Amino acid sequence: MAYYTVPWRRLFARGPWRRKTVGTRARLDARVQAKPQPAPPSLDTQVRQRLNRLYGWKGGERASPKDTTPAPEAVAASAPSGGRVMMGQSNPSLLTMARPPFAVQALNNLSYGATAATVAEFNALGSSDRQRLANYVDWQLNWDAIDDSAVTNRLTAGGYTTLNKSLTQLWADHVVTNPEYSIRIRPANEIQRAAFVRAVYSRRQLREVLVNFWHDHFNVLGNDFNAGPVFGHYDRDVIRANAKGNFRVMLEAVAQSTAMLYYLDNLNNSRSGPNENFARELLELHTFGAENYLGFMDPFQVPPCPEDPAYPIGYTDIDVYETSAAFTGWSAKNGHWQFPTENDGTFVYRQSWHDAGPKFLLGMLIYPEQPALKDGRDVLDRLASHPRVAKFICKKLIRRFISDTPKQALIDSAAAIFRANWRAPNQIELVLRHILNSDDFVNSFGQKNRRPFDTAVAAMRTLGGDWTIRLDHGRSGDFMWLYGFTGHTPYNWPAPNGYPDSGLAWSGSNSFAMSWRLLGWLTESKDGDVPLHPIVDTTRANVPVATWTANTLVTWWCTRLLGYQPEAARKQALVAFLAQNGDPNTYVITDTNTWQGSDLKRHYNHERLRSVVALILMTPEFMSR
Repeated sequence: MAYYTVPWRRLFARGPWRRKTVGTRARLDARVQAKPQPAPPSLDTQVRQRLNRLYGWKGGERASPKDTTPAPEAVAASAPSGGRVMMGQSNPSLLTMARPPFAVQALNNLSYGATAATVAEFNALGSSDRQRLANYVDWQLNWDAIDDSAVTNRLTAGGYTTLNKSLTQLWADHVVTNPEYSIRIRPANEIQRAAFVRAVYSRRQLREVLVNFWHDHFNVLGNDFNAGPVFGHYDRDVIRANAKGNFRVMLEAVAQSTAMLYYLDNLNNSRSGPNENFARELLELHTFGAENYLGFMDPFQVPPCPEDPAYPIGYTDIDVYETSAAFTGWSAKNGHWQFPTENDGTFVYRQSWHDAGPKFLLGMLIYPEQPALKDGRDVLDRLASHPRVAKFICKKLIRRFISDTPKQALIDSAAAIFRANWRAPNQIELVLRHILNSDDFVNSFGQKNRRPFDTAVAAMRTLGGDWTIRLDHGRSGDFMWLYGFTGHTPYNWPAPNGYPDSGLAWSGSNSFAMSWRLLGWLTESKDGDVPLHPIVDTTRANVPVATWTANTLVTWWCTRLLGYQPEAARKQALVAFLAQNGDPNTYVITDTNTWQGSDLKRHYNHERLRSVVALILMTPEFMSR
């Protein structure tokens, strides 16, 4: 808000009661000139007055205490078993497993699951584990140089028609014409199913893992009525385009994306109708994290950040409101009644909607009447360079690739690289190289559980089928329906925080049971007369039928699916199931599939073989990474 003094001479000249008497005007002018004029309030005072007027803040109150709720990792560390304990439940027991070969361990964290082919690729990259790891990370981060035309051709052959449409094409085809719902939402449905295809078949595995990570971090509900038609643009031009680039650039791409503008309601955020949804999630989820939230306290009394006193230690509710004001006018051309001719779905800055007054947020003063977009960009610069934001992002990356309880030393060292390179075009890539080549990563086996999506695509990769999930296809619809019961359908999390990435969140009986049910379905189902995953044919091609003892078959399939042999007692249970009443080491299971209820070692041998493969996929060795 600007303050001005109005000359009395001009005021009297405008008035309907203007005096023509020269003496009267002269006396009034003399009185005005004799009276001292108050100076305009300082900008600092204007900001405090604005906070008081808008939010009822008078200043001077004592800082409210920071939330002392212990972080999840602190709770986990306090539990005797290393896991968090809920009321009325016993401590989870710690399960020990044999350590897999390093290639298997690394690939299960850097990709959607090690396969025989990718293990061979990894092992050919050097003469030591460290060298092979560094070379693999270099190779995968240079993903533009990796030929992935096979997966592109697979998607094209599968009838995917919207993946390459531009934002304006998506808007014209799926919004402006007001098509029926299935056409309107098709772009989101294609991205959702393409996530499975890419995770299973793409050679750019690290890219797919990172894309999934950033989708959870900058979550948008794909099937949202308004975001769904342009979700292809959000996936391709916002998330994929920036997955290994610069976090600050990604922040602005997200803030200006039509999908996010709709999903978090900034589309209609204006000075006459402010909406704080995007601003709050920008601070709470996208940058600071709730762990750095200070509540409703005087922003002028927020303590300085220990890592850099030029920044506040966290953010307050006032920072949320002021951030919301900074982003007023960031919108999209959607045929709004004030701008009916602008209707192509692209980003637009509406100056007339913007709150151009001074703002104070995150310890920074934003001057009034700045050029277009500068208020919001100043906020994004402040966030992207903040030391606590660096730590929050790095902790999430470490949690994804290494452990649910990241070590503070690695968080700090990664955050130092993140912040030192906050303007670098390859900032995220530099941070990833540090994390993925760290000692913590090298020693990370068994610290993560696979989420349902990870489990499903890892199973499809190791089973080695040639089946493309797609739209308008019965068996694919069956898969998506059954998979939906796991609670982890891609881009289908309604809340802005994205799917959780911790073992505890997916340790309920439903998550396990529905994932196991899906694994059984994948090993048994056919598309017409063709098995989705030809387990019997694969066995014939790799294990001579004359050597089909229970022990030989289980050993071969464990190597194929796990990359090593499971704990002895579990393997013995698998062997016993396949052998039934035959000797597991000497009896040769025939390549037949007939009813022999009186002699179980001959009873439906193919079904039993497929079932033991499903059981291997359900073992802790496969369900963890």
